[in-house]
Amino acid sequence: MTVNDDPKYQAGNPSTAEEHLADDVIISPDTLRDNRIPAGQSRTRKWPVLHYGTVPTINHDLWRLQIGGLVERPLKLTLDEFRALPHVKVYSDFHCVTKWSRLGNVWGGVSVQEIMERVGVRAEAKFVIAEGFDSGWTTNIPIEDFNVADALLVETHDGEPLDADHGGPVRLVVPQLYAWKSAKWLRKLTFVAEDSPGYWEQLGYHMHGDPWVVNEMNPDGERFRDDPDWKGPRPPESY
Repeated sequence: MTVNDDPKYQAGNPSTAEEHLADDVIISPDTLRDNRIPAGQSRTRKWPVLHYGTVPTINHDLWRLQIGGLVERPLKLTLDEFRALPHVKVYSDFHCVTKWSRLGNVWGGVSVQEIMERVGVRAEAKFVIAEGFDSGWTTNIPIEDFNVADALLVETHDGEPLDADHGGPVRLVVPQLYAWKSAKWLRKLTFVAEDSPGYWEQLGYHMHGDPWVVNEMNPDGERFRDDPDWKGPRPPESY
């Protein structure tokens, strides 16, 4: 595919938050920064496709999303039931730990806060574990980073259905953390009291994953584990 044939290619400057204010779109706060590209990142005009494995084949008729753990009312949704929930749009940037950032995305889906309200998350829940259909892949997210207005369960990107390569039919998007925390091919959300490393975290990616943190331990964002007791390997720079 050439650049001219790529519908996701951004030929000019990325859109700005101000352009979306009148469209009833939730604005991710990071898009209001003077410099929207974190340290160590560079802007891509494309929307790259990266996986640790293969794209799972998902029968939409059999797709189910489970929400459980420390909740009052566990849920199990079909795709039709998910699509019947109230939907919102979020304008945000997207930062991959492999050092590229795609600016100015408009996501459509169900707000994380909508889901949390429906299931009644218990006070002792401090983390959420997101699991994908791809061989039980998981990632861990602190509840304070999950329970934000711009986090959502996504099924459209820039007005088009989310394709399988980018995590469709439904993926998680948590814009203020690195994109590996935004689990593709979402199948389960489990609210837990104790933190537990997911797939990439077990291999050395950061337990939190904030791209904007810059300090002695994290010169270009919270990319790699900096736990005092961490003795494991560093993950690859790209995958």
